[in-house]
Amino acid sequence: MAARRAAAGALVVLAAVAALRSDPHGDQTDIVVAARDLSPGIELTTEDVRLEKRSTATVPDGSQSTVDKVVGSTLAGPARRGEALTDVRLLGPRLARSAAGPDARIVPLHLADTALLDLVRPGDVVDVLAAADDDTEPRVVATEAVVVLVSEKQKGAGAGGERVLLVALPAHAANDVAGATLMQTVTLTFH
Repeated sequence: MAARRAAAGALVVLAAVAALRSDPHGDQTDIVVAARDLSPGIELTTEDVRLEKRSTATVPDGSQSTVDKVVGSTLAGPARRGEALTDVRLLGPRLARSAAGPDARIVPLHLADTALLDLVRPGDVVDVLAAADDDTEPRVVATEAVVVLVSEKQKGAGAGGERVLLVALPAHAANDVAGATLMQTVTLTFH
């Protein structure tokens, strides 16, 4: 008889715990994820992304909740199928801020030696050097630039197109680099 009472008491306690526990399916939210493996530098379309339910506790900061917020944006780095597309995965002010500080800007670079584009990756830290065509000494125009995008090689017949590198820098350095690239040859040194 005592064993029955103990078992009944245990069942009452288990029922109370089950009633107080949150619904495991109730703490979920929709987030935008990559629908397939994606290359950096592409403009996202509705075929590239989808909504997926995830546990609210596992959703990364900066996740997007509607497809409309990411369609038309440019992907800053490669993304795997199912990867959450957060605000810092897309080109824009939040990516610049997260890479180089609150007043950061993103600057495009056309490098003199395009072979460097095959070596540099998003997240790399580089210094930017510029030299005029009149045989003057190269000068460092910015240090600790953070690479945020390297455009991919064009594939197929007729592929040409100039590749570009995007770096994030504080505003004053970004303006110096942008000005230097207008009339000087630009290259990088890696940290």
